[in-house]
Amino acid sequence: MKTSRIYLDTSVIGGCHDKEFAPWSNGLMKDFRLRNFIPIISDLIFEKLNLAPEPVKKTLR
Repeated sequence: MKTSRIYLDTSVIGGCHDKEFAPWSNGLMKDFRLRNFIPIISDLIFEKLNLAPEPVKKTLR
């Protein structure tokens, strides 16, 4: 079975640090680490994340 690819934007990554969205964003990040899904991130998102607070940058690493 082919692994699904999911496009990420800054709100999903930043959502890991937002009380309201953390359960879903962190759950998705866990699925990426478990290789249940493959994250797709554009160059534009990487550029925007360079301006983000360090904890948000660390989430992506």
